[in-house]
Amino acid sequence: MHFSVDDGIVVVVVKRSTQNVAAAPRLMTVDEYFNTPETLKPAELAFGVLRAAESPSPRHQSAVGDFFLALDAHVRALQLGRMWLSPLDVVLDEKKALVVQPDLMFISNDRDWIVRDRVRGAPDLVVEVLSPHPRIGQTEERVGWFAEYGVRECWLIHQDRREVSVIGFTDGRVGQRRLFHAHDPIASDVLPEFSHSLNDVLGV
Repeated sequence: MHFSVDDGIVVVVVKRSTQNVAAAPRLMTVDEYFNTPETLKPAELAFGVLRAAESPSPRHQSAVGDFFLALDAHVRALQLGRMWLSPLDVVLDEKKALVVQPDLMFISNDRDWIVRDRVRGAPDLVVEVLSPHPRIGQTEERVGWFAEYGVRECWLIHQDRREVSVIGFTDGRVGQRRLFHAHDPIASDVLPEFSHSLNDVLGV
């Protein structure tokens, strides 16, 4: 924009910017997301926006596998429900197009009805392995979603710090956070009889 004076009249000339404005990402429905080509890479649908990440590292997958084996053995022995392993879509909100893929999840016998063509509803427990960052999205954003949509508890496995954060949810909000170090038995309100430490699970 510049100014000029002609016979005492001020003329304002406005030039349009030649810079391109980034277009807003195309929003997808849940059905459209399910019709995308299948992949083993982490993916989620965040209120209609498709997010994808590179394949996880061997270290990440090793920790996911170790925790699955330990939790699955515990759940099966006590006939509490079932453990599930990623990649598996969890539809938290179909109307708002919110779909996530936790690393691991526990679904109790009382909530086994949510397991259909996909998991359509909130698991009792979700487990995320951070090494050092989440596979996709922001950790606290996902924790907020878990709280809002009815997950009872979330475990965050911090591989580099050798810690486990256990986050409880109450009335759609983040409640108590407990931190367990490598040798501490992991205490869970969802799986109260589980008593292994991080070192126990990872074989350290």
